[in-house]
Amino acid sequence: MNLRWLWMLFAVALWPGWAAALSTPCQLKETQYGSVCVCNSSYCDYLEQPELQDDNQIVVISSSKNGLRFTRSEGSFLDKNILEVKDHQWIDNNFVADAVVVEQNKVWLQFANVPQRFAINVNIKTVQLTVQREKRYQKITNFGGAFTGSVSHILQQLPKALQDHVYRSYFHADGIAYNSIRMSIGGSDFDLLPWAYNQLPRNDPTLSNFTSLDPRDLQKIEQLKRLKAVAKLSNLKIMAAAWSAPPWMKSNNRWTGYGQLKAEYYQAWADYHLKFLELMQSKNMTVWAISTGNEPLNGVIGFFFVHFMSMGWTPWQQAIWLNDYLGPTIRKSKQSQVLIFGNDDQRYTYPSWFRKMRTSRSTALDYLDGLAVHWYWDEIFGPHCIDRAHAEMPDKLLLNTESCIGDKPWQTHGPELGSWGRGESYMRAYIQDLLHHFNGWLDWNLVLDERGGPNYVHNYVDAPVIVNTTSRTEFYKQPIYYAIGHFSKFLPEESVRIEAITNETESFPQLSVVGFQRPDGSVALIVYNGENLPVNVALNDSQRGAFSLRLPARSWHTVVYK
Repeated sequence: MNLRWLWMLFAVALWPGWAAALSTPCQLKETQYGSVCVCNSSYCDYLEQPELQDDNQIVVISSSKNGLRFTRSEGSFLDKNILEVKDHQWIDNNFVADAVVVEQNKVWLQFANVPQRFAINVNIKTVQLTVQREKRYQKITNFGGAFTGSVSHILQQLPKALQDHVYRSYFHADGIAYNSIRMSIGGSDFDLLPWAYNQLPRNDPTLSNFTSLDPRDLQKIEQLKRLKAVAKLSNLKIMAAAWSAPPWMKSNNRWTGYGQLKAEYYQAWADYHLKFLELMQSKNMTVWAISTGNEPLNGVIGFFFVHFMSMGWTPWQQAIWLNDYLGPTIRKSKQSQVLIFGNDDQRYTYPSWFRKMRTSRSTALDYLDGLAVHWYWDEIFGPHCIDRAHAEMPDKLLLNTESCIGDKPWQTHGPELGSWGRGESYMRAYIQDLLHHFNGWLDWNLVLDERGGPNYVHNYVDAPVIVNTTSRTEFYKQPIYYAIGHFSKFLPEESVRIEAITNETESFPQLSVVGFQRPDGSVALIVYNGENLPVNVALNDSQRGAFSLRLPARSWHTVVYK
């Protein structure tokens, strides 16, 4: 047994609550890029939702680069000692310390067979964190991921027990408690082939061949029924979007490229959406929301590098279709309760897209219940775009409806299995969006294979869960999964964002935080320490008073208390 495992066993022996609190702990596996939690048909890691036993209890759920995954610590407002989250062994690419010791606000490295301890010549920083429950902002609506054709295909190949662990890991309260999925109307870029309803007969505005759901969607419905049963989820919010109309409706008669919907088919395209909603409801899968179409700029300016299903819109054209066709068709139907989200494209299109829509049809935006944003360029385009859109349309819901990593030319295409850095990218992005009025987030594919597919254009990206499709006996929960889970698991629907601010003034602060009051009245703070050093947090709640935490390096935490 190596020294690392000896140290971990010693830590567990000294602090039994660390191990006992986890109902089924992560089976950690080291990888080239970091570490993952391994699940197979007979074992997977889960964490029961923490229940506060009294008004003074504090529960901290922690994940760290060094291997913590939803690890539970407990403290009390009555205990004035600092609540320290114990990390795993400290690891560096060049050397390994057998323990990290923090004494008198200094960091010491303890090596085996060496009597001395070596100090990192820095003090542990203390950050003041103030929580003001009286300042309240937006409510949470939903968290989830995409149930694409690729996801459905992968799941169908797995043993039933392994499928169930995927469903439970994502949607059960003991998993990360998703309550929503996104699916395509017809095909998307993550399918085995491009497809749409009523591809034949051509030039058929009555959609005479769109009378039943495609076998691919029927398979998804059976999987979603199983998902709801396994997760004990009564209300699954389904959001649907179309990537492309059948080619005969488009100006270029192709799945991709520079092509837009022909004006003579505007009503047929609205009817197409309504038929999908009606057929889904006939299978007891009511759709919660639709959007005006996935990434409309792909068919206008993005065709140079986008080679999958897409259909272009300009904002002026889309306003006409929404105002004169889609909006009235849905609102006058038995599907009038379905929400309509606009744009479904990148942050940099905000708010100009909607301003231009108004110039074409001044009432078009009245049909929108929400605004849909994709994540892919958020690290370049700041949240001020969203702030301006929210200021102009404060009554609209804001959802991030698609996100993945590994899509950029400078990134590894496909999974970096176990990458903590990719998890941190998600952590920063979720915190930023929630601080800027967002009501929820729908990630991209729930699962992918080892290459980051499959799909018909070899558009390989990463995902929170990677399935071993060679053996079909296990899957891997990545740091991305736990980053998302620190939000989705602990922020149920109707949670309200409250003020949670630090005293840090640097451009790149060590600590990032967002806070919520949950429907049961308890507070959940998501706290991210992005530095390579521990940090002390002196927290002061406007209603409960003060307590102190010590958080390890490169870690994120959910702090729950009444």
